[in-house]
Amino acid sequence: MAVYKARIELVLDACLALPDSGTLRLREAMRYSALGGGKRLRPLLVYATGESLGASLSDLDAPAAAVEFIHAYSLVHDDLPAMDDDDLRRGRPTCHRAFDEATAILVGDALQALAFAVLAEDVDAAAGAKRLIMVRLLARASGTSGMAGGQAIDLVSVGQTLGIEALENMHARKTGALIQCSVLLGAVAAGVSAGEEFAALERFGADIGLAFQIQDDILDVEGNAQILGKRTGADAARMKPTYPSTAGLPGARARAFQLRDRAISTLAPLGARGTALSDLARYVVSRAS
Repeated sequence: MAVYKARIELVLDACLALPDSGTLRLREAMRYSALGGGKRLRPLLVYATGESLGASLSDLDAPAAAVEFIHAYSLVHDDLPAMDDDDLRRGRPTCHRAFDEATAILVGDALQALAFAVLAEDVDAAAGAKRLIMVRLLARASGTSGMAGGQAIDLVSVGQTLGIEALENMHARKTGALIQCSVLLGAVAAGVSAGEEFAALERFGADIGLAFQIQDDILDVEGNAQILGKRTGADAARMKPTYPSTAGLPGARARAFQLRDRAISTLAPLGARGTALSDLARYVVSRAS
């Protein structure tokens, strides 16, 4: 995992060189937002899945970078005053605080465009079909059926009480879809886009995506703000429905563990090749940040 994380930092840095970025300020703000640390879980999932299925790391660089740029854009926009109005992200001022609100909006727009540019550029005929599938997967995970749709549900649910099914639908879209997509991007890069293994990875990604967001909800209640690099208690302050507020902390933990165990069990068709993904599933529900 350390090797993957070091690699994606270099890939992201190279993609963000951007000789023609419009203005220096925009390029600096994009680099500030995308290179500001973080867990890099989504690229790690791309690398771990793809390499376990036989893909080379060089074939995985573009999808790993693309999904991280989508994630970075979503954080920049999520922090805006019109959304969550957060001042701190990854232990430092959010993009709109470090620069300004208009620049932050453009940063999100530009990072989203860059994600798809990275997938579409420098593709030979042999890789073209795979990249087209990746573009479709990433667009679906980012749009109304995924992240954007989940954020819309989140916004209209403030002050409301959601049932478990509705809450899981919101979480699966807002956070889970992009995590599941990361797994599938790695599979497609390795030439696996259908069949038993793809179906197993699809289920695996869905389960750890939901488990990740439940753990995020738990950490917002009992996490350490210094370790998290952001405020805790923010969801309760905004009267947002969360797993702990709906099912209680014990119920939230139990559900996260259940999803972790189910995710690991779905990797059976991969045999020993699923070891790295099993480790990542355990990390998702044991992390402190």
